[in-house]
Amino acid sequence: MRRLQASTIVIVGLGLIGGSLARALRASMPGIRIVAVGRNEQTLQRALDDGSISAWSTDLREACREADMVVLAVPVLSVAEQLRALVDVLRPDMVITDVASVKQAVVDVAREVLGPLPAGFVPGHPIAGSEQSGYQAATPSLFVNRKVILTPLEESSADAVSLVRQMWECTGAEVLEMELVRHDEVLAATSHLPHLLAYALVDTLSQQGASDEIFRYAAGGFRDFTRIASSDPVMWRDIFMTNGPATVAILDLYMEDLQRLRKALLASDAELLHTTFQRAKQSRDRYLQQLQDKASAQQPVPERP
Repeated sequence: MRRLQASTIVIVGLGLIGGSLARALRASMPGIRIVAVGRNEQTLQRALDDGSISAWSTDLREACREADMVVLAVPVLSVAEQLRALVDVLRPDMVITDVASVKQAVVDVAREVLGPLPAGFVPGHPIAGSEQSGYQAATPSLFVNRKVILTPLEESSADAVSLVRQMWECTGAEVLEMELVRHDEVLAATSHLPHLLAYALVDTLSQQGASDEIFRYAAGGFRDFTRIASSDPVMWRDIFMTNGPATVAILDLYMEDLQRLRKALLASDAELLHTTFQRAKQSRDRYLQQLQDKASAQQPVPERP
């Protein structure tokens, strides 16, 4: 198996995820060669000046000629464009991975552009982010104790999967593997639907009369629930365009529950409301306890003298 320390990694896209990946890899492996590819020369030069990358280019083909690994840190609907640029410089030993939140769409477009998928193709998705975007929001700690899901294909070689796993583990992430379709279903429920609801609520309230007054009196619950509505609209538009069916499936279930709660409110059904809220509270408390237990297990035990 190849070792990551001796690799040249090309990161395409130096936004929040790509920039944080560059900074995390530089912090954990100062000697590794990291080349960034993008369109904003000012951002690329800033990353070079602060030491996060070794070099930069606006020409993907040129940058990837000697790449051991290429990380496509771009929105899902931009993946096809980057893969087309890679076709002429692909080598059998080159590893290609991505960070998109929707995996089936990435694999579909890869098959369309590349034909038979190379053994070095390993789809991936870091479950980390922020409502902030751009390189200015990048931080080397973004992936620490966060999950990264890999969805290896039948074509993916063990060597390629190992290299991608090594890369993410170097950032402090926990790397898991999941079947491709299941990934998109799980993320639709745990990430895509919450973002859709946050956007919808803020948009609904913003169109009400005296909306400024509504927002002025909004408390912490509104702020916490709608924080993710400040996320990049282009990125989330692309996600919903490519994971619509899975999101609609969980949205339909959610709407059924909302209708049930609506009827309970109209009927003053205190028992149903209490049962629903209690069940939800217990589920969330159990989830938080699992996180706490895991964090405690990861704490180093001090040595006794």
